[in-house]
Amino acid sequence: QVQPVESGGGLVQVGGSLRLSCTASGRSFESNAMGWFRQAPEKEREFVAALWWSDGAPYYEDFAKGRFTISRDAAKNILFLDMNNLKPEDTAVYYCARVSVSRGIWAGDNWGQGTRVTVSS
Repeated sequence: QVQPVESGGGLVQVGGSLRLSCTASGRSFESNAMGWFRQAPEKEREFVAALWWSDGAPYYEDFAKGRFTISRDAAKNILFLDMNNLKPEDTAVYYCARVSVSRGIWAGDNWGQGTRVTVSS
């Protein structure tokens, strides 16, 4: 499998914004749901958001609704996560992955290496 590659992480202040990007093969984007997970220090990895590549239908974890936006550039095979009004609890390594959902549980495979986001207070 071709691994996604994440970019766009960095250090931001509380209330700031950041755009994360994920690149992968066009075939992966066209045939799968793609999404974002994050893992904060000392915490388990958690689902953030996902979309179905074919129609762009988005799905969000509750904490992401209203602040985060998932989208894609189909022509360039890029998945985005736009994060606004960032909070210290958003500090985490953010991972891009191919995702699936069953019985309300999201799972990922074909993980990227992650990009680190740090939100300073």
